Amino acid sequence: MNQENLLPERGPEDGKGKEMLLQVEALDVTFGEFRAVQNASFVIYRGETVSLVGESGSGKTTIGRAIIGACPTSGGKLLYKGTDIRKPGKSLQRQLRRQIQMVFQDPAASLNERATVEDILSEGLRNFHLYRDEDHRREKVRRIMDEVGLLPEHLSRYPHEFSGGQRQRIGIARAMVMEPELVIADEPISALDVSIRAQVLNLMKKLQRDHGTTFLFIAHDLSVVRHISDRIAVIRQGRILEVAGAKELFSHPLHPYTKSLMSAVPIPDPRLEREKKLISYDPSIHLDPEESVMEEVSPGHMVYGTPRELAAYRALREKGTALPEDLYQPPQPPVPPAVVRRKGWLVRVLLASAKLLAGVVGVFLLALLLSVL
Repeated sequence: MNQENLLPERGPEDGKGKEMLLQVEALDVTFGEFRAVQNASFVIYRGETVSLVGESGSGKTTIGRAIIGACPTSGGKLLYKGTDIRKPGKSLQRQLRRQIQMVFQDPAASLNERATVEDILSEGLRNFHLYRDEDHRREKVRRIMDEVGLLPEHLSRYPHEFSGGQRQRIGIARAMVMEPELVIADEPISALDVSIRAQVLNLMKKLQRDHGTTFLFIAHDLSVVRHISDRIAVIRQGRILEVAGAKELFSHPLHPYTKSLMSAVPIPDPRLEREKKLISYDPSIHLDPEESVMEEVSPGHMVYGTPRELAAYRALREKGTALPEDLYQPPQPPVPPAVVRRKGWLVRVLLASAKLLAGVVGVFLLALLLSVL
């Protein structure tokens, strides 16, 4: 079988006719006895940006590394264009290395300090013979340099001669010059200044428009991914808790952990920021967590919870009502009507006795006062 035929041209379609480029189904990743990823499931459609958001140590990078084969999995499926890529052969692995690229968090550590920028960008082209001749290779390298906002004279320089933002642009160029179908961006802007972050995010959106590239964007800050994501998956301790469209998630966050992340997003208004109420997530509020499942509560909106919680989430989303105050409290047994009547009769007797006693005390005090005068 030729290498070109190991993967189909297109992936399977869902019920709405959208192509599923990557399907993560019940993925588990363990390191010894520690489960870094637990039963993670989500889908990435061709041409969209899916963001995986969670606090540090939640398993975001582990999922990204598992997709590119850098981290072994212990269960579940990784379907790329419908083909399971958990344990690919050498030929399939080689093909996947070209079609799935990764942009790393630390641009300084991910670039070879002893190689020039031209050598770094040309390494993949040479390994996969993606050019006709040397003129074609140089043309592809210069074109991608121009697209990421770097100059031709930068090709002869070394990574240590660039700023952090420029190094990250080199890392993005190294991934994009391979013309991949899927790019996994592992917190590519977390080490950059605020002014440079917007430039890098706008660059990635531009490359997506020009090349139709699909992105899995890994981040820990919801405010960063709000405007670049088509859909967002919220993860905590290796378990995905909520998946929804970006607009849907910010308009109707349902899981308490998602709400706690929302409350941590800074507001560019000092007065509103001071008045903002931070929400602290306590996982112990969930009753019978072993009964929790991931289900769709509204079209395209998946939430992880117990059957009781999911029913409340559906009602909240459909009617716009508030979550019941006793949602995370153990349900109380119903009180028999006879007991209610007894309690009501006792309360009335006690109130009447208190009024009578108050009247007697008042008369006594009044008589005492008159006798003194």
